Amino acid sequence: MITVPGRCRSRCVRHWTAAIMLAALGVSPLANAEGPALRADMIASLESMQQTLRGGDAAGVADRAVASAERLAGGNAADRWARALFLQMAASAKARQGASAAAADLLATARGIDQVPAARQLAWLEQEAKLRLRAGQTDAGADLLTRWVERSGGDDTSRWLLIQTRASLGDWSAAANSLARIQASGDSDGWTPEQRQLAGTVYQQTGQFDRALSLIDVETDGNAAAERGDVWRRMAGMAQRAGDDGRAAAIWESGWRRGVLTAAADLEQLARLHLAGGTPARAGEHLSDWLESGRLEDTLEHRRLLAQAWTAAREHDRALAAWRQLAERTQMPEDWHRLADIAYGWGEWQTTREAFDALRDAGGHFADRDWLLYGISAAQLERTAEAREAFREAVAAGNPQAQQWLDSLGST
Repeated sequence: MITVPGRCRSRCVRHWTAAIMLAALGVSPLANAEGPALRADMIASLESMQQTLRGGDAAGVADRAVASAERLAGGNAADRWARALFLQMAASAKARQGASAAAADLLATARGIDQVPAARQLAWLEQEAKLRLRAGQTDAGADLLTRWVERSGGDDTSRWLLIQTRASLGDWSAAANSLARIQASGDSDGWTPEQRQLAGTVYQQTGQFDRALSLIDVETDGNAAAERGDVWRRMAGMAQRAGDDGRAAAIWESGWRRGVLTAAADLEQLARLHLAGGTPARAGEHLSDWLESGRLEDTLEHRRLLAQAWTAAREHDRALAAWRQLAERTQMPEDWHRLADIAYGWGEWQTTREAFDALRDAGGHFADRDWLLYGISAAQLERTAEAREAFREAVAAGNPQAQQWLDSLGST
C-alpha cells in the first residue's frame, strides 16, 4: 500500500489544503448581522476593502485592515466585533499573498475576541487550522483541525485531510480514529485510489491487516503483475515489522494463491515466512511440492530448508529422511551431526548410530557428548560391546555421565 515519504509529508498536506483554503476566507455578506450592530462607516469600510481585495490589491487591504483593527482595540461590544471582522479581512489578504502563517495568526487573534459569535469562532477555527497546515505548521494545524472536526462534526474532505495530516506526523492511532468515523458513515466503494492508499497505510500501521487486505483487490485491479506483487510484498513486510510473522505468512500465501508471488525467490520467502510464523508443516509441504515439480531448483540450500521445516513440524520420518538425503549429498560432518542429534532426541536409536558412523567416516570430530550419545544408542540397540567402547571414549574425554552408563553395563 502507499507509504508517506518523509520528503513529501508536509508538502503533501500543504498542497491538499491550498485547494480548499482561499475559497473559505473572506467576510460573508451576512457577517455583519451575526454580532452587535455595526456603524455605517465600519460597514462601508469593510465592503470597500472586500472590493479592493477582489481587485487584487491584497497588500493594501492587509495594511488598512490591520490599522483599522488596531484603532478599535479596547472599544465597546460593537467595536470588538468590528475589530474581529477587520482582522479576518487582513487574514484573507495575507492568505492571498501566500503568507499563510501570518494569516493564521490574525485569525487566531480574531476568534479570541469575546464578542465573536460561536458559529463564527468555529468557522475561523477551521480556516486557521488549514492555514497552519498550508504554512507547514503541521502539529498545530492537526490539533486545530481535530478540535474543529470534534466540535462541528466535520465533513469528509476535512476528515481525509486530518487523516493525511496525522499520518504525516506518524500519529497512526489518531489517523485510524478519524478513518473509523469515515468508514462508519458509509462503505469504501466511493473512495478514490488515493484515499484507498492512505487508508491502507493507516490500517497497516495500526495492525488492521484484514482491513488493509480488503483494499488490495481494488487497488491492484488492472495493474501489472509485478506492481501487484509489490503490494503484497509491502503488506507482508509491514506485518513482519509489526512482529506478526504468522500474519506475514498468511498475506504472502494469499498473494501466491492469487498467482502474483510465483517467482522462485517468492516461493522460498513464503517457505521461510511459514517457518518463522509457526506453520512449518505448510513450509514443508510447499517445498516438497515445488522441488518435485521443478518450480524450485533442487539446491542444497533448498534441501536444507526442507529439512528444517520438517524438523520444526516434528514430522519425524520426513525430517530424518530429509537430513539424511542432505548429508549424503554434502558429506559434511556437521550435517551428519545434526541428523544424529535430531534422531537421538526422538529416540531413533538406529538412525542415531548410523549418523554417528557416517560422521566418523566423513572425518568429523567426536566430542565427549558425541561418544556418550553413540554409547546410549548402541546400548538401546543391545550392541553392548559398541556401547562399552563408546562410554570408555566418553570417560576419557571427560564426560561425567559416561562412567555411570559404563557401570550399568557391568564388567566384560
